[in-house]
Amino acid sequence: LHSAVTRIQVQRPGFNYTFAHICILNNDKTCIVDDIVHVLEELKAARSSNRTNFAITYPITHLKDGREVYNGHQLGGVTVHSKDRVKSAEAIQLTYYLQAINSLNDMVAEKWESIFCDTVELFQKSNRKVKMYPFTSSSLKEDFQKTSRVSERYLITSLVLVVTLAILCCSMQDCVRSKPWLGLLGLLTVTLATLTAAGIINLTGGKYNSTFLGIPFVMLGHGLYGTFEMLSSWRKTREDQHVKERTAAVFADSMLSFSLTTAMYLVTFGIGASPFTNIEAARIFCCNSCIAIFFNYLYVLSFYGSSLVFTGYIENNYQHSIFCRKVPKPEVLQEKPAWYRFLLTAKFSEDTDDSEETNTYESHLLVWFLKRYYCDWITNTYVKPFVVLFYLVYISFALMGYLQVSEGSDLSNIVATATRTIEYTTAQQKYFSNYSPVIGFYIYESIEYWNTSVQEDVLEYTKGFVRISWFESYLNYLRKLNISTGLPKKNFTDMLRNSFLKTPQFAHFSEDIIFSKKYNNEVDVVASRMFLVAKTMETKREELYDLLETLRKLSLTSKVKFIVFNPSFVYMDRYASSVGAPLQNSCISALFLLFFSAFLVADSLINVWLTLTVASVEFGVIGFMTLWKVELDCISVLCLIYGINYTIDNCAPLLSTFVLGKEFTRTKWVKNALEVHGVAILQSYLCYIVGLIPLAAVPSNLTRTLFRCLFLIALVTFFHCFAILPVILTFLPPSKKKRKEKNPENREEIECVEMVDMDSTRVVDQITTV
Repeated sequence: LHSAVTRIQVQRPGFNYTFAHICILNNDKTCIVDDIVHVLEELKAARSSNRTNFAITYPITHLKDGREVYNGHQLGGVTVHSKDRVKSAEAIQLTYYLQAINSLNDMVAEKWESIFCDTVELFQKSNRKVKMYPFTSSSLKEDFQKTSRVSERYLITSLVLVVTLAILCCSMQDCVRSKPWLGLLGLLTVTLATLTAAGIINLTGGKYNSTFLGIPFVMLGHGLYGTFEMLSSWRKTREDQHVKERTAAVFADSMLSFSLTTAMYLVTFGIGASPFTNIEAARIFCCNSCIAIFFNYLYVLSFYGSSLVFTGYIENNYQHSIFCRKVPKPEVLQEKPAWYRFLLTAKFSEDTDDSEETNTYESHLLVWFLKRYYCDWITNTYVKPFVVLFYLVYISFALMGYLQVSEGSDLSNIVATATRTIEYTTAQQKYFSNYSPVIGFYIYESIEYWNTSVQEDVLEYTKGFVRISWFESYLNYLRKLNISTGLPKKNFTDMLRNSFLKTPQFAHFSEDIIFSKKYNNEVDVVASRMFLVAKTMETKREELYDLLETLRKLSLTSKVKFIVFNPSFVYMDRYASSVGAPLQNSCISALFLLFFSAFLVADSLINVWLTLTVASVEFGVIGFMTLWKVELDCISVLCLIYGINYTIDNCAPLLSTFVLGKEFTRTKWVKNALEVHGVAILQSYLCYIVGLIPLAAVPSNLTRTLFRCLFLIALVTFFHCFAILPVILTFLPPSKKKRKEKNPENREEIECVEMVDMDSTRVVDQITTV
């Protein structure tokens, strides 16, 4: 396999590049390869010459040239005899290092990596007994973007389901008052806003990433609820009013709360799109969300508002809601076939008795269900104890999960499932978790290496690690020669340089020390490097992150200036910042929103109840998310930030209607709040859940996390809107008895009274109170 890899050629005009042309060179101008290759070559030579005295030891082995090499990160699943002699190993890891010194070299290296994966897969087919997992520097990026490609047909399925259910939710048997087109146009409004945001991002040179898959669902939850709330307000208006008056009543009733929740979305995601967020993917996600939400608000005001006006005129003219044809009177319909009568069923205002105050929209299935059954059932005295008990169970399980929250540090959480990244990281964790990756320990200042106290300081900072370093090896070498390490500077540097040049033991480490010439041919050591390897436990990724943090703290407090680095630290930092920065931004957003809403809400109790509800929902989502095997990573934290807004979107209208209600009882106002806003919440919830379901089948861990988090947010919020709040508000403040009018007189408002005198002259006077 090693020979096949080194023979890979990248064809360019006029030249064929091989591994020897783009590899990182050693001092003898040969390619640097893993020490395990040299170990296997010596083992092969020993077997061919029937020598049995060559043995591999773990994690440090000795080559025939006298060098000590570390193989802890190159041999996996090792079984050892006595004295650390290797009996068997289940896995071997080979790493090839390429140069990237200019654009041409970088392009050749990228092409070489692609051919490398194909070569390994081809080699796998002819050697099926050995399982191979190729992984390159571009694998993670390719596998991360693969999520969007494998999600396409599932997203199309989701769109079809949402369209179907949105039309059904807005339909009713009455063909005049049914509004199927408004359900479709509401979804079209959300789609237009999302496409507009995507177009602006593309035109401004924005970068696409797979986290954008969450934006349609952010828009679906916010945008559809706004349109359904407008439709619900339309049902409350009087049919004998002019369309302009009905539209004005709809905007006055629903657009205030929709404007406030839109402002909250913009503030929350605006902070996420600011420079305070140090994760580019999260910043772009929040920026795109802000643009989409802003245009959705404009489209709801203009496009959807005008669509509502248009359907209003159709309704006033008694035209069919789908075919726009004039609906005949009942006496005319009696002469038509049954199927014709079924399609054109409608109730005319003339058919209603003046003594009956019936709402023609009550024939809508969801309105009828809430008003006739659910509102009375949830406020029943015998149901309330079970709801409270269920809430206590909910809190208990949420607390159990909350105490087990863990930060995500696994790369497989952000990529598609059937990818190289998943296979490689799984094998890496299984076979090579006993020792951490090799950590570079870089001393970037000129210190007195010849001073014994400095040497002890350096060794003190690296205590606790399995060390394979030029510095410790050199100290051991000097001790073997009985030479004092407290030599003068000139003698020390001369011996150091001569040792690296002449002693085979140090030839491999000659690149790890930098000499600088000064006046009078004096040589100084200006920088040096060690390699540290930590002992870790299996399946404990947190230990590597703790190791990184420990070394960084030491670098800030130590006498010697040094830095530590390993390529895996890039991903550790990514997850550390992807959790910390969004959480910090969400806390800032929550504080700002509380401050902002305190000046806008009509009653401070609305703010109090809203804060408690959001805290309860977020606590439950985090707990159940953990119990559902979802870690706290970038995707889940972004979903939690969205969950704050989603909860406010659905719960704020209910709480406002209840708290601001006057007279009557708490139970009466709970029923009234559910009747007024419950249908819109239920409609948007059903569409949202149906849209999420296909996401669960996408073969990607990123979408799996997205689905589980969004599903829990929707489910827990729905549970609070339709169970917890309706029950708790019936026996907790505010009290309605204290909110009666000071002059509770029975008033009757009469719009117009016609008075006719003896000469039959009509006189119209406006009377407000009788």
